[in-house]
Amino acid sequence: MNFDLTEERQMLQDTLRRFLKDRYTTENRNKIIESEAGFSADIWTGLAELGVIGALFGEDHGGFGGAGFDIAVVFEELGRAGVVEPFLDTAILGGGLIAALGTDDQQAMVEQVIGGGLHLAFAHGEPTSRYDLSRVQTTAKAEDDGIVLNGRKAVVANAEAAGHLIVSARESGAADDEAGISLFLVPAEAKGLTLRGYPMLSGGRAAEVTLDDVRLPTSARLGAAGDAFGAIATQVAAANVALAAETLGAMETATELTRDYLMTRKQFGRPIGTFQALAHRFSDLLIELEQARSAVINAAGHLDTADRDRQIASARNLIGRAGRLVAEESIQMHGGIAMTQEYELAHIAKRIVMNDHRFGDTDYHLERFIALSAA
Repeated sequence: MNFDLTEERQMLQDTLRRFLKDRYTTENRNKIIESEAGFSADIWTGLAELGVIGALFGEDHGGFGGAGFDIAVVFEELGRAGVVEPFLDTAILGGGLIAALGTDDQQAMVEQVIGGGLHLAFAHGEPTSRYDLSRVQTTAKAEDDGIVLNGRKAVVANAEAAGHLIVSARESGAADDEAGISLFLVPAEAKGLTLRGYPMLSGGRAAEVTLDDVRLPTSARLGAAGDAFGAIATQVAAANVALAAETLGAMETATELTRDYLMTRKQFGRPIGTFQALAHRFSDLLIELEQARSAVINAAGHLDTADRDRQIASARNLIGRAGRLVAEESIQMHGGIAMTQEYELAHIAKRIVMNDHRFGDTDYHLERFIALSAA
């Protein structure tokens, strides 16, 4: 089977790599991370104009991609450069859910997302939900021809910049039931919506969200009442492919930085990379990198198949273990310099480690793979 990129995806990869290489230096990233917004509006607009966001949507919604391999190509390059702009939250999660469930009027927001003019945030995780997608305790009650939302959402990435939050709430059923969950478009200025924002360790910003009698018209609901879980699971699967590809790109950068350092740093008149012990350790990184690449290809190829969840769980488990090894070994072979914020590896290693804790860590995905294999 040929796993080479198509001509269009190769052009997308080359264009994105050139754009980011010229603009995403370590110094620029540090300034972006320390800024009030936590991302660069100029880079966001520039990438939108290049069509990067459009590559994450199908033609039916104004894009030109949307398949698993399109997502993987884009996010591998974003991970390679250590990009902190909220593509996952605005496009894959927020935009993807509107594209899947929205009415014709709501679908117009997808065009704004693709054009770079609208940010979104997916407010789904709660303080007690951990990684369980079906555990939703935020409530949605019908009242006076409208909907009233009450509850709390935790670690909502990009919430402060979002024009709308896509909030999950339960209209019926028990706290862990898949049935009964609905999604609602909540304007950022909605009365009763409060955000407590903070910077995230690997870049970008998130917020703790409180909904206190937030009143919405019924037209704010995405899709049918109580029937949103399937769409949530589908977009989180796409997000897992994106995270795996992003981690792969970060692993590539960590490996390249380590190779350059080993062949530059000298001891006893020789590059330390020529010492057998370090050469063997670096070889292990290359093996892990190739295994990770195969896992990403496998997950991307199964995104639209019946075996999607099992294959993605397998990929996330492998990527998590391999990524942690690459991050730790790269830091150890560099020494103290790898821990300084002014050096590229510091951010890249954080990104690798923190990606393993979004939508399930290695242990969670291992247990999920075992359960799905036994079913």
